[in-house]
Amino acid sequence: MLTVAGYIVVGSPALLLAIIGLSMLFGHRLTERFLAQLTETSVVTGLIAALMILGMMLLTDVRHVPVELGNWVDIPEEHFHFNVKFLFDRLSVPFVILTFVLCGVIGAFASRYLHRDEGYHRFFLFYALFQLGMILSSVAGTIETLFLGWELVGLSSALLVAFFHSRPNPVMNGQRVWTVYRFADAAFLLGALVLHHLTGAGDFEKLTGAGPWPEGIATISPSNALIVGTLLLIAAAGKSALVPFSGWLPRAMEGPTPSSAVFYGALSVHLGAFLLLRVSPLLEQSLPLRITIVALGLVTAIFAAVTARVQTDVKSALAFASLIQVSIIVVEIGLGFRYVALSHIIGHACMRTLQLLRAPSLLRDYHAMENALGDHLPVNSSYWPGRVSNAASSWLYRFAFERGGLDAMLDEYLLRPFLRVFQWSDRMERRWTTFLSQPASKPASEIPPPGD
Repeated sequence: MLTVAGYIVVGSPALLLAIIGLSMLFGHRLTERFLAQLTETSVVTGLIAALMILGMMLLTDVRHVPVELGNWVDIPEEHFHFNVKFLFDRLSVPFVILTFVLCGVIGAFASRYLHRDEGYHRFFLFYALFQLGMILSSVAGTIETLFLGWELVGLSSALLVAFFHSRPNPVMNGQRVWTVYRFADAAFLLGALVLHHLTGAGDFEKLTGAGPWPEGIATISPSNALIVGTLLLIAAAGKSALVPFSGWLPRAMEGPTPSSAVFYGALSVHLGAFLLLRVSPLLEQSLPLRITIVALGLVTAIFAAVTARVQTDVKSALAFASLIQVSIIVVEIGLGFRYVALSHIIGHACMRTLQLLRAPSLLRDYHAMENALGDHLPVNSSYWPGRVSNAASSWLYRFAFERGGLDAMLDEYLLRPFLRVFQWSDRMERRWTTFLSQPASKPASEIPPPGD
């Protein structure tokens, strides 16, 4: 019964994506009403199946339910195999339920918010892609399955940031998000390759131990744990907008309000923290790795708190407010408070979703309150309370207003070196192909005399 419910949890968002994608591929335009009902049915079906799994796990006192789809690649000589596996435990089941609940709320909101918008069907296609990616990431039992869901979330995120593609800013910001995600995904892929080299498989049980989460004990050495953990930490930092990758988060608010709520306030921004929770037994093997995680979280929290104070629009302010909470969650993970971090994720995701969905009407409510009071509301004009000199205050304001210059730093020290390498490779390739395409010179005896 648990296995069947597990298939339904994964199959309901996959079927939604297939129906929407195939209908658009073959030019059959679904009505808005049918598309909204289809989305609702998919979410409710998956949520009921997830709640059934939770109920049966509580009744039977089972805390670890793997669902195997078999080996897809098996090389016995190299001790290498690749299998698809879903895992339902104390970490994945709450995250799956949270995903279905918030995606259901966003789906109902978007069906009205985007009513008669020309991008209505395109939005729900990306929405279905995101929902499937989140479910796969949540229940992944192997690092390859998690990477597949991770990629689907990243792809749908970049596409939704550039949703209003008729304007240049959303397209440029979508490219920025995609660039940061590519770097994080490269680190994730390297971590997966190192894990395969060490264990011969991508199964999390090989990495974090066979016990139920979070009681497993990693089976690799502290030095190897430091290498794999560092690569996965870079991946988590890129996905959760930790320093130095924080610059893309306010840019992502170019997308529609429903996607901003479910991506960068609720689910996607917590995916990096979820990855660290999934490999938390690995973190226990390396003290330097845990110290790095705590330090990174604290630095990001301070940066986000300073930067949030000078934002001029409500969505950017909420984006940095979300980053503060995500940073605190990362610190909790580094300190070993796993259940606290999981509860923090659930509470923060629900609260931030409500705030971002309320953002479009916030200004109207502010003016209504102002009119009701009959005078302007009091505004605190001091950005930096306490005894701060004018020079320090000006520097802090500029630092926060420029968001720490993180985008410029990434361009200078990360993006441009890559571009120079690729441009050099392109020039070398062109020279080589030009050389090969030149006609070979003929011997003098084969050259016909003039006039022939």
